[in-house]
Amino acid sequence: MLEEKKQRDLRMRMRSYVVILLCLVQCCWFSDAIVDPIDFLALQSIRKGLEDLPGSNFFASWDFTADPCNFAGVFCDSDKVVALNLGDPRAGSPGLVGRIDPAIGKLSALTEFTIVPGRVFGALPESLFQLKNLRFLAISRNFIAGTLPANLGQLRSLRTLDLSYNQLTGEIPRSIGTITELSNVILCHNRLTGSVPMFPFRSLNRLDLKHNNLTGPLIPDSLPPSLNYLSLSWNRLNGPVFRLLSRLDQLNYLDLSMNQFTGTIPTQIFSFPIVNLQLQRNLFTGPIQPVDQVAIPTVDLSYNRFSGPVSAMFSSVQNLYLNNNRFTGEVPNSLVDRLLAANIQTLYLQHNFLTGIEINPTAEIPLSSSLCLQYNCMVPPIQTPCPEKAGKQKTRPTEQCGEWRG
Repeated sequence: MLEEKKQRDLRMRMRSYVVILLCLVQCCWFSDAIVDPIDFLALQSIRKGLEDLPGSNFFASWDFTADPCNFAGVFCDSDKVVALNLGDPRAGSPGLVGRIDPAIGKLSALTEFTIVPGRVFGALPESLFQLKNLRFLAISRNFIAGTLPANLGQLRSLRTLDLSYNQLTGEIPRSIGTITELSNVILCHNRLTGSVPMFPFRSLNRLDLKHNNLTGPLIPDSLPPSLNYLSLSWNRLNGPVFRLLSRLDQLNYLDLSMNQFTGTIPTQIFSFPIVNLQLQRNLFTGPIQPVDQVAIPTVDLSYNRFSGPVSAMFSSVQNLYLNNNRFTGEVPNSLVDRLLAANIQTLYLQHNFLTGIEINPTAEIPLSSSLCLQYNCMVPPIQTPCPEKAGKQKTRPTEQCGEWRG
């Protein structure tokens, strides 16, 4: 009986080999190229796991009687598949539906793997993370679920990882920090938990982890000074960031909003080449006194516990949100002048403890500009439309303003 079973298995394997050979013969008949048999079978398995959504014709060219290297989204070097870009990349394309077959791990020469936005679901195959040559992995805006495997760090050649807008859960593996060439990590809009891992290598330029469930503090030397883009908003991160931010002098975008960060922020951050600074809705404290004129177009420090006077160095900012803090004193004249000249588009100062502002009650605020002064320790000398969240009270109760009026 055992011998018969062995013979049956052998016959089945021989039939499979014959099918492969026939397919390859057909492929050669119509084309000058011959794709590697292992890659050929892998592409067949990948194709079986995915379908076009209605309105997409991406797989129309995937006829396995022809050379797969001529398929849409398949790029070869000699007989090996080196790039696989699945789905119509044009804007508005419906994308694909289905699962990623574990056979993806058989494409041993693969350096790039992408799937356009669609309805691809299920977990990422473990075999995917055994592709030693993979440099670019982007599968965003689908329904990928499950966790990131602990062996993520085995992708030693990886430079870009974009799995944003999916349904990933669990922690970001610590091994991600061992990938020496990693430049872009984009895992935003998932359900990831745990802390932000260490990224010690200076290859990292972009780190986007916003809209997850990450918790805990940031270790001062956990991120490299090579970072240009850092977004950690909409998490539950906490603790001080003074020492961390002091090191990141190459930043041009910083968003730490909607967390529970505490302590002061370094003054030198206002001299970094940042174009958008978002620190709102945290628990930051202390005065804010930039040394030089702030060249950052948008600065949002709202909904914190900053205190002290409003600095005249902010008069060069186009959109300035200082509302819902504990700022005191008078509004600098330079801010008023820039507002009336339409150089400042947004100046939100509501819900502080400010005691005065020199502005003519008949002054006309430019249509392109917005000013809100509600709920301070003064009667606003000019009535301007404020956001609905500012409430209807024009002035703070007197008992809250005694010490600030001095």
